[in-house]
Amino acid sequence: MVKRLGAINSAFYFIVWLAALYLLATVGAGNLKIFWGNLFYIDALSALLIFTTATVTFAAALFSVSYIATDLAQTKISAKKALLYYLLFNLFAAAMFLVPLINNLGFLWMAIELTTLISSFLVGFYNTRHSVEAAWKYLIICSVGITLALFGAILFTFALATATGIKSLNWTDLLAAANTLNPDVIKVAFLFILVGYGTKAGLAPMHTWLPDAHSQAVSPVSAMLSGVLLKCSLYAILRYGIVVAKCCGFPFYTNLMLIFGLLSLAIACIFIITQRDLKRLLAYSSVEHLGLIAIGIGLNSPLALFGAMLHFFNHAVSKALMFFGAGRVAQAYGTHDLSKISGVTRTLPVTGFAMLAGIFALVGFPPCSIFISEFYLVSAAFVGGHFLVGILLLGLLAVIGGALLYHFGKVLFGKPPEETVSPSEPLGGWLSYGFLLIFITGLGIFIPAGLRQSLDAVVTILRGQ
Repeated sequence: MVKRLGAINSAFYFIVWLAALYLLATVGAGNLKIFWGNLFYIDALSALLIFTTATVTFAAALFSVSYIATDLAQTKISAKKALLYYLLFNLFAAAMFLVPLINNLGFLWMAIELTTLISSFLVGFYNTRHSVEAAWKYLIICSVGITLALFGAILFTFALATATGIKSLNWTDLLAAANTLNPDVIKVAFLFILVGYGTKAGLAPMHTWLPDAHSQAVSPVSAMLSGVLLKCSLYAILRYGIVVAKCCGFPFYTNLMLIFGLLSLAIACIFIITQRDLKRLLAYSSVEHLGLIAIGIGLNSPLALFGAMLHFFNHAVSKALMFFGAGRVAQAYGTHDLSKISGVTRTLPVTGFAMLAGIFALVGFPPCSIFISEFYLVSAAFVGGHFLVGILLLGLLAVIGGALLYHFGKVLFGKPPEETVSPSEPLGGWLSYGFLLIFITGLGIFIPAGLRQSLDAVVTILRGQ
């Protein structure tokens, strides 16, 4: 019954993915805007997040079929708990799909808080001491952050009401009146927004919940947390940032993004070098890649923004693949401890090959898609005259890449421990790996014209044009 439910779930998310692809092609490539009253609003930026969410959730639904079945077979969970997983999975996905659809920034805040409340149950799903502790840490830290974001939203409302008499939190109303808002109030408000939503986005130094939550969550959910949830909070920052740029000018907004981006990259570098847990290692890699996106926003040239938004999607699919692989490895080896994992390519050949491709993607080897987006970001730094940023980017990426290759070289190759069980690798795992690898390798070779037009439309929005 559980497998049948998983298959039905996967079929549903494939339909959702097709709808998201159509939306990206029509709204994104056509640079259209869709309104439903004052509550819902879709533009190219919304369509990109919806497509990213649909891609990762379909892959996660597909991978969940065999992953949950294996947990059942290993008696880690009961059949009732498996059914609860699918309920929480769908609620979590629905909350993330809601985020890019909403025009009202107050309801956006509610949707992002809803993602926290639902996903906290998936972080503590196994009811172990470490998972429950991680869930509480995640819930408390992100709730404090989101409270700060709420105060920032209230200040934006105050600025709009004071300047125009309009009492609204609709993003379209704020954007239309941006030139009339009080710059001093808006600057203070955005600091609360950046720290508040930046906590949920995993930007350093507000990232402290992220390694624990990602390491303890069910692996398909870890993929959704890293690939999509962090982007939902970043999406909120971008929406407010566009208003701030129109009101106060770009330097205030972009310099803050640049500072937090570089700080995230530097802190991730330190912890990636010293990490000893497989899933925590991938979590710190997420901090690195969110920092890269923030740096692209901070550089603010068309090339940098294009690279940042391409990286927005590239990181999602690459990290989802790696968390799937890490979950399968943990089931086979019974641990996340890097010192106890070796020879994955011999124990789990398909998973080992997928993780090898995934790690090449994360460190930016050509022809992987992340190589292209990172190349755009580094090029934009030097072309724009930000030589120090470009040098720091190259240096930190080289160190992080070397550390990741060192860690995963030991994980993937060598002799497996004698007590390791070699489980079967079900079709659902193969399909989820293959689906993600299409994007990881395909976008490193060729960016379709429709996607390029969509990303160009997003760049236009981010530049306030």
